[in-house]
Amino acid sequence: MKTKISWRISYPVALATGALALVPFLAIAQQSGAAQELPAAGAPAASAGSSINYEKSFPAIASGQWTGPRLPDGQPDIQGHWSNTIANHNNFEDPNGGSPGERRPANARPLPPRSERAPSRVSDPVDGLVPFQPWAAEKVKEFQQYFANPIKPEYIEPLARCAPAGIPKSLFWHGYEIRQYPGYIVFLFDSGTRIIHLDGKPHLPDNIKLWNADSRGHWEGNTLVVDVANNNSKALFGRTGEFASENVHITERYIFDNSNKRYNYVAVFTDPTVYTQPFTVTVPARRWTLDDKYSGWHFSGKLANHDGKEVLIDRHERICSENNGGFGSVALAVKK
Repeated sequence: MKTKISWRISYPVALATGALALVPFLAIAQQSGAAQELPAAGAPAASAGSSINYEKSFPAIASGQWTGPRLPDGQPDIQGHWSNTIANHNNFEDPNGGSPGERRPANARPLPPRSERAPSRVSDPVDGLVPFQPWAAEKVKEFQQYFANPIKPEYIEPLARCAPAGIPKSLFWHGYEIRQYPGYIVFLFDSGTRIIHLDGKPHLPDNIKLWNADSRGHWEGNTLVVDVANNNSKALFGRTGEFASENVHITERYIFDNSNKRYNYVAVFTDPTVYTQPFTVTVPARRWTLDDKYSGWHFSGKLANHDGKEVLIDRHERICSENNGGFGSVALAVKK
């Protein structure tokens, strides 16, 4: 029986501002054992209002007891606005590396050597590379070859059609909001929503596939453990074309520190039809509040205009307008 493989391609978008974070590469094999502070580089972190964080390293967070606030149903209260801290959506294995075929303006800051940029989102294997089977590695190279010239429909990024960003890209695409309800956790992304069931229900039937998959979780102290199945795998991991098939199984651990200001996302991806071995993705995140300045990347929230006395944050719904304009490598080529 043939194995069905489903994958899609991204379209050209470039960060041409020259304001990318310049941070050293750290191949971090994140574990849930004893916490440790990863070494920091010389330059200070950017202010909270910066469009892209300049965090040079991030702390490992140990799984253990939760001592922070709880909701009436017993869940650790982790509601609020969050965003990853090292870079954003362009590149999966090299977050500060830009997009394939990117045309950088003549006055843009030169990219430093890869060894001086942000850590790969792949923390295991330690080389920071997705362990693709040869045929899958060729598919990624094909995508990158046509990134700036998507001559086939499969080279069009699903986000250009306002589709969800999927797993794990939603966690480093933009900032997002987490809400909690009895038996559920809800992620509100700029590109779609995701519900994590905590009520012990079984997964959906195998023939039902979802953009953000089907998530069944439980709490182990300060760690939300989520079993992820039923992924339609139409979303990519980044604009560099990394992908999974519909056969992928993901085990996620959201490890919150007891200050309730940070968490680390540590997920193991297993897909024997695409990869030579399971691999681990690590994404650090921090909480954003009204004490932080508005940030189009990390915190797209402002005070809501309403008659009540309580303070409400109004998030921007922008994914369609963001992706349907002319920008990126194609836009630069047209201007020339």
